[in-house]
Order: sequence, then structure tokens, then C-alpha cells
Amino acid sequence: MLELLDTGLIYRNPQPARKSIHAWHPTLALLDNGDLMAAYDLAEAIAAVDYGTYCARSTDGGVTWSEPVRFFEDREDEEVNHTVRISRLADGTLIGAGHRRYSYHPEVGGWNPETYGVEPGEWFVLRSVDGTDWKGPEAMVPPISDQPYEVCHAFFETSDGRLLMPTGLLRTWEGEAPHGLKTIALVSHDKGKTWPDYLHLFDDPEGALIHHEVSLIELSEGRLLAVAWPFNATAGRTLVPVPYAIAPPGGEFTVRGSTGIPGETTKLLSLGDDRVLCLMRRTDGPGLWAVLAQIRGDEWVNLEEAPMWQGSDSRMLGQADAATELAALHFGFPNLLRLPDGDVLAAFWCREDCIHNIRWLRIRVS
Repeated sequence: MLELLDTGLIYRNPQPARKSIHAWHPTLALLDNGDLMAAYDLAEAIAAVDYGTYCARSTDGGVTWSEPVRFFEDREDEEVNHTVRISRLADGTLIGAGHRRYSYHPEVGGWNPETYGVEPGEWFVLRSVDGTDWKGPEAMVPPISDQPYEVCHAFFETSDGRLLMPTGLLRTWEGEAPHGLKTIALVSHDKGKTWPDYLHLFDDPEGALIHHEVSLIELSEGRLLAVAWPFNATAGRTLVPVPYAIAPPGGEFTVRGSTGIPGETTKLLSLGDDRVLCLMRRTDGPGLWAVLAQIRGDEWVNLEEAPMWQGSDSRMLGQADAATELAALHFGFPNLLRLPDGDVLAAFWCREDCIHNIRWLRIRVS
């Protein structure tokens, strides 16, 4: 039921012998005219000060892509970088979930190796009618302001009109977590202008487990489904299998269980009829894998699995501090999009020949 039809590159450094450019964290959006947009981060290195997000366009279904264009330049008088995740709203417009992070410890990098904490930052919103001209950034004020957030998801619009921002609370640079390490979805009822509250997705009462890189989709009849990457930062290891959570239409997440999948950075796509396609980095074997599942009532049932890309073996092993191993991963952050013909286009970042690329996959689910 799972078939890889083709693969190619959205971005690869065209002159690696002359300059260092690496790419991470792609998101995809389909425009009303059939064009595809991709946003991804480019920089000299994962913690470089020139880190920022660029966008590119495809007019042939994702086979070829335009040269990347930076969303905007950061201020030169500050140690700051930004990242943007894009998605499409029901009215056809594009929206970008943006985040700036200030670097007060540039000699160390983005994560503190001693505490697994991060620098402070701030959210913002970008908007575009056609993906060419972007308006903003607009300031975004979250309901919790004294703890840093993970940037792991684009905005997600539900069928009842809410705009959700799936994310997770992280430790401060000093290692503090005053509100815990819970994974949440910020909620806006006015298309992203205000964010007064949030939904609770996952947490660990013991305070040791972080549910990284949450993914959120809508099932039939307005139910919401979330999965996350359960990671123990003290041990530096992923706990398996991947957990899931379900919320009724307009309600809180109350149903929780196990997918049975030994994975990291799992991302979801709804295929209809409560069928779900997942892509993830496996912890029991190399490469990026696809899993086809169905939600039967409140139960997660795996139907089929298959490798989609086997270019590398990379996972969190707990052999070094968690921040160092996280920065050294070789691939991840898949993003999935349903095409008009029913096929699935997926994008992810991967290290090939010592260069971090953005690669696309075209997948058919029978």
C-alpha cells in the first residue's frame, strides 16, 4: 500500500567548494493555482549567526524548485536569528509561524550542553496572498511568556476556525522550567491576532521527559490527533514507542496511548477515513520510514510500514550530552502534503556527502 514513486532535491548548496551553506526544517504549502511553496532554513552551520528561513516555489508539482529567497534580514546590531514554518489557511492565503531567538552565548550554540536549555526568543506571524509578498512580521504574544518554546510546527487551522500553534515548553538556558516541560498547542480564535490560551497535549509529571517535535492533524468529524517524540534529556535517549493523543471536536486531549512505532521526529498527514500516514526517523534501523495507520475509535492500528530513504543511520544514543547529539543528527523533520492527484509530497532535511540538503519524496498510498 506504500510506494515511493520518485525523489529529488528542493535545495542543495550549488557551490560547496566555495562556501558553506546547509539546509534544515522544511515546510510545504499548496497554492490555489497549483504552485507549491517550500520554506526552509539556511546557514553556514546549525548554530551560525546567519541562520534564517528562505522560501522557494515549484510550478511542476515539486520536481524542480526556484532559487531560495530570504523572508527578511535580521538586525545587524544584534546576535539574533529567525526561523519560519509556513502553511495554507482555508481561505487560500499563506501564513508563517515565525520565531526569533537571541544568542547571548554565541560561543556555545543554540542549546546549553549542561542544562539542555535554550536562549530566550519571541514569536511573530507572516502573511501572504500568493507566496510572493509577505506582510509582517506581526508580534505574537503567547499565554506563557517566561519560558522558551520549541519551534517544531507550522500553524494549523481546524475546521471550526481555530488557529493552533503546536509547540513545547523547554528549559531556560540556566535549566529552569517554571511551567514544566509540557507539550501544548497555543490557540487563537481571531486568525492569529491574539493567543489567550492553549491545549494540553503531553507532559511528564516527573519532569524528566520532553515530548519533542509534536505533530498535529484533524481526523474525521473534527477530532484532533497528536504524536510526539519522547526524549529523556538526562539520559540522552529516546523512549519508545511514540505516544499519541486524541481530542474530541472543540475539546481537550483526553485519550492517550501508544502507536507501537519506535521513532523520532514523527510527523503526520490525514488521508481521510481516519487513515494516517506517518514519516519518522526509526530508532531500530537506518533511514526515514513511512507508516500507514488507521484510528479505529480511540485505538491506533498500524497497517503497513516501508523505508522511504535509507541514506543514513542517525538517532539519539546518549553517548554524549543531548545538545551535542541533537546538533549532530543526519536527517529529520519530515513535512507531508496531499497533492491534488492524491499522491503525497514529503520534504525533509538530510545530510548527504557532508552537505545538509532539503530532499523531496513522492509517495503513493493505495
